[in-house]
Amino acid sequence: MDFRDSPHEAAFRGEARAFLDAYAPARLPDYADQSVDQEQVLVQARGWQRTLFDHGWGSITWPLECGGRGLGPIEQIIWNQELTRVGFGESHFLQGLGLAGPTIIAHGTEAQKARFLEPILRADEIWCQLFSEPGAGSDLANLSTRAEKSGDEWIITGQKTWCSGGHYSDWGILLARSDFTLPKHRGITYFLVDMHAPGIEVRPLRQLDGTTHFNEVFLNEVRVPDANRLGPEGQGWQVTMTTLMHERMAIGGLERLLSIDSLLEHARANPQRVDDVMRDEIGRLYSWVKALELLNARVITKLGRGEIPDAESSMLKVAIARMLTKSGDIGLRLCGPEAMLRLGPWQNQFLTAPTLHVAGGTDEIQKNVCAERVLGLPREPRSDRDVPFDQLPKG
Repeated sequence: MDFRDSPHEAAFRGEARAFLDAYAPARLPDYADQSVDQEQVLVQARGWQRTLFDHGWGSITWPLECGGRGLGPIEQIIWNQELTRVGFGESHFLQGLGLAGPTIIAHGTEAQKARFLEPILRADEIWCQLFSEPGAGSDLANLSTRAEKSGDEWIITGQKTWCSGGHYSDWGILLARSDFTLPKHRGITYFLVDMHAPGIEVRPLRQLDGTTHFNEVFLNEVRVPDANRLGPEGQGWQVTMTTLMHERMAIGGLERLLSIDSLLEHARANPQRVDDVMRDEIGRLYSWVKALELLNARVITKLGRGEIPDAESSMLKVAIARMLTKSGDIGLRLCGPEAMLRLGPWQNQFLTAPTLHVAGGTDEIQKNVCAERVLGLPREPRSDRDVPFDQLPKG
């Protein structure tokens, strides 16, 4: 592993740092920080994204002809590190910049690129992901939302869930089944859906901390122009692989997550609550973080070689979820009885960190990836291979 910047990387880091030092506003809370006024934060985030666009920093990895800088994942990681340095968390616009945009670039028509890409870069339009369903989460290909062709339109009916930011999004990337007679990974079509279209109902889901980040989305005979179909009819799973690949590589908040500096400051501010047992827990957590930093360096090294670090990314996700759950537990205990009186960052982390064991692929799914690709264990047997979707057992 190489822990040093190459001359090119050092030059890019210097350019990024100079820009941020000149233009970055005061710390902007990320979309996951539910302890602040999200409506006001969204206004601020849009203004910051437009500043980035105006100065050529709207996207690091999008091609030059699409409005990006045309650089690679290493430069994206350096940019993320520099954003973390000035106190910025994960972007409100990750679904558009990191998922929808790259998928449209890879599979979209020229008309679709002209229509959608610049509004994504400028944050004029916010995107969400309409993939998961009550019966299709980790097994995404089990989705049952129906898409029926009607002339030059599609009529879509179904339910989506765990839709991040759906209540303030303008567009969504959506998977629907257009042929129920084919095996479940076939007969799926990929759509770009106007979230303000008639027939769409967004219901925010109230979370443990009283806030709403996730949503249920109900589609009742929503009409989508065929011009908003992304990729060939019935081949949406291939398009989906592009989205999921970018989702795995969207490690925008990783540098922020690989830090317990705030926990250490919290402990120093509350020495009366730090006994020998807690010191041992914090020490163990610190060792986890240092091990994760080395694993992250391995991921970065692989990216620099043009390799896809699938197994390492899965290991990293499981470990980060474990680390954040543990640090949230310690942080809450350091608050003492006052933790019950108000909602603050440690209460928020304690309540939300357990969701990281599920979001973006459950721990069990990630462990299967590690078992197959690191330990060489056989894949789990599948009884649904080559079985038409409408013949699969339901319920």
